[in-house]
Amino acid sequence: MTPSSGAPKPTAKDIAARYRKEIASGEREPGSRMPAARQLAKELGVQLMTVQSAYNQLRDEGLVLSQQGRGTFVRDPAAPLGTEPGSSPAYVAIAEQLNSIHNTLRLLDERLNRLERFVGDAAPPAP
Repeated sequence: MTPSSGAPKPTAKDIAARYRKEIASGEREPGSRMPAARQLAKELGVQLMTVQSAYNQLRDEGLVLSQQGRGTFVRDPAAPLGTEPGSSPAYVAIAEQLNSIHNTLRLLDERLNRLERFVGDAAPPAP
């Protein structure tokens, strides 16, 4: 995706689509580092904001993780969303909500089991 003279510059959507395809095809493996945003912007002849916007799109889709000072990395799809440093804030919030729901369901299950044991102990034998 190197620019040629006279060719239109790629948009953030174009850049995100390119890397989305590379990630989906396995060309970019989980844990691999994405190109540095500044360097990629320079290579493509676009503003830094354009590349950052593309990376933000990929992060919001759960495909990459951004870690300040370290870079952007392809996310391991086997890891639960929102659990890794650099996850999208939306996925972090969802992961916290799911964890809360899971804990509530576990407590309800424990209460139901106690109630069933209590009712089972108190019920008269069937004739």
